[in-house]
Amino acid sequence: MFSLLLAAQLAFVESDARIAYDTAKGLVESYTPRESGSVGSRRAAMYILDTVSSLGADVRLDSFTAKTPKGERQFTNVECSIVSNPSNKWLVVVSHFDTKPGISCPGANDGASTVGILAALAARLSVVRPKNVNILLAWVDGEECFSFYGQSDGLWGSRHLAAKLKEQGSKVRAVINVDMLGDRDLKVMIPSNTHGGFRRGILKLAAQKKVSDKVVEIDDAVTDDHVPFMEEGFKAVNLIDFEYGSAPGRNDYWHTPEDTMDKISVESLRFSGELLAWIIERLS
Repeated sequence: MFSLLLAAQLAFVESDARIAYDTAKGLVESYTPRESGSVGSRRAAMYILDTVSSLGADVRLDSFTAKTPKGERQFTNVECSIVSNPSNKWLVVVSHFDTKPGISCPGANDGASTVGILAALAARLSVVRPKNVNILLAWVDGEECFSFYGQSDGLWGSRHLAAKLKEQGSKVRAVINVDMLGDRDLKVMIPSNTHGGFRRGILKLAAQKKVSDKVVEIDDAVTDDHVPFMEEGFKAVNLIDFEYGSAPGRNDYWHTPEDTMDKISVESLRFSGELLAWIIERLS
């Protein structure tokens, strides 16, 4: 009985998707550019903090410095903890909010879309707390690299958070990274470089929900914010739509001035939010 009630309360409804869209729109319109470790990204972090706080969630900033190809930079992650029982394991859900350095890119889908989804999810989970798992929602800075991904370029926010959780000895059940999930022509992809059991579990869940046409496994590996968590030994998965363009199979809006709000939809945000709600319900 409780699991059915929980599923209904966690269902990501249209009003949640509207919150997600409005949050993404505010980020794009007032906080672009927001390059990794820049003043713009710090202002964006404050916007996320204020927005999520106004939705009733307990949220905080975590600032740190790291060496980059452009010298030492300050980065700012935003975190929201939803604790039902201190002894429970953690489910970590991650989205980046920065934009590609050196390129004119609003980042409506690549960053802002999932920032909005996590904001709406924070509001709902602050009211409906799963009994058997704690939730950490994290909006991370510095996903985008300046030149080439490596230990000193890109993924700074997720690398910092993964190392912190490992150092604290946090009991993490799973990590879900979400990226580029607002595309009007949405197909959620799970890359090959993710935890196999977790990946198969999500695909099975999608089949049970009769949405296998919209949630698929791909053979390609994707460098994204799930990677540092896997390197630290955590079970992690990446949910991403890496076909974001002017025609099926193309990706020509990615990292361009064309990554604008007219390319994303409330309907896609709702589906992505529902998928996360289903996963959280199953893990709880």
